[in-house]
Amino acid sequence: MNASALYDVLVIGGGASGLAAAITAARAGKSVCIVERDVACGLKLLATGNGRCNLSNESIDPQRYNHPAFVTSVMGPQPEQELMGFFSSLGIMTTSEEGRLYPRSLRAESVRDALLSVCDRLGITLICGANVASAHKASEGWALQIDRPARALKAKKHDDRKSELRSLRKALADVPRKNEALQAHAVIIATGGNPTGIADTFSLPLTSLRPILCPVSATVVGDRAAFKTLDGLRVRARLTLARNHNELWHEDGEVLFRTFGISGVAVFNLSRRIQHGDTILLDVFPDLSKDELLDTLNRRVELLGRFSPRDPRWLDGMLAPQLSRVVCTAFEQCHPGSNDVIHLVSILKHFKLLVEGTAEERSAQVTRGGISVESISTPSLRARSVVDAPLYVCGEALDIDADCGGFNLAWAWISGIRAASSL
Repeated sequence: MNASALYDVLVIGGGASGLAAAITAARAGKSVCIVERDVACGLKLLATGNGRCNLSNESIDPQRYNHPAFVTSVMGPQPEQELMGFFSSLGIMTTSEEGRLYPRSLRAESVRDALLSVCDRLGITLICGANVASAHKASEGWALQIDRPARALKAKKHDDRKSELRSLRKALADVPRKNEALQAHAVIIATGGNPTGIADTFSLPLTSLRPILCPVSATVVGDRAAFKTLDGLRVRARLTLARNHNELWHEDGEVLFRTFGISGVAVFNLSRRIQHGDTILLDVFPDLSKDELLDTLNRRVELLGRFSPRDPRWLDGMLAPQLSRVVCTAFEQCHPGSNDVIHLVSILKHFKLLVEGTAEERSAQVTRGGISVESISTPSLRARSVVDAPLYVCGEALDIDADCGGFNLAWAWISGIRAASSL
């Protein structure tokens, strides 16, 4: 490759959306180059779905996204079928669990390997460890300056991939760098969750960034020790988000209690919607109606005698001991002097947590914010402000985020395909 290499398409970012865009463009006969800041392309895929890569969802509901009308316009009427065709074209066999789509291998690296193999067969140029320093319009479309490693990265051999990756990133930080000029007829921005620098480079409006899909910090009113008591406990529950006495959202799933609040996939989905001061109501018997639970407790009274909140062991066999103690404390606070199990039903079906905010944001799975969707045309994903040099934006670089369950990766694949198809 010479210093003024000219490509039909230059993709900035080699994650899921960037790889989908590059492959789609190359299959249409375009010459394609990916510029990726990390030591290799597709590395974030390795952490998705707890290492199994939750590729998509069998039912991609636009209401799961923060801009549903925008997403609907881009995805079209049958995104599920389109994605299945795309995965099949890569040689990726799929399987599903509870509506979530995974590679049949249940290994994220097999997805990445399949993508990179297709890139290699299509002759896509991969420039890794590189950053876009500047970009301006030119007669051929775009002229860009990148800075990249001046020589190939060398790292010590390791038995496991994680150690090898750490070694390569250390080598990237230490290697001398050089500037290089690239030209492209069209540019596709696919930088992922922090597009701040690249948005400035291309003068695109940016909405504020904040991490989401993370644990929720909360308190149990009147019981400061509750979460210390519950720390590490997992329960199946229905969570209801309420604000000003109005119920806004429901999620079913496993809840993990932590010293600061709650975690788990259902909690992550609520974290996209919470505000400080909201209430989360936990129903720890979501499979029973109030009447069914009351009948169960009345039969328990006949079997064990009257319920007393001073004897958490009355709930042995129904709840974990640490949850029984917290429930009994809440009962005494809400209904002092009572032994009526009808009040116990209200506690078990509406255990109240007061939301303080999100927690452990550094490890959040997704970032909200990014390049404003108002600046992007649909369904093409072309930047409105640039009329004489094709510029497209896809994936998490846009202000689009969704719940857990494959929805975020589904957006990455589809938006990358759509941007490249619009060239």
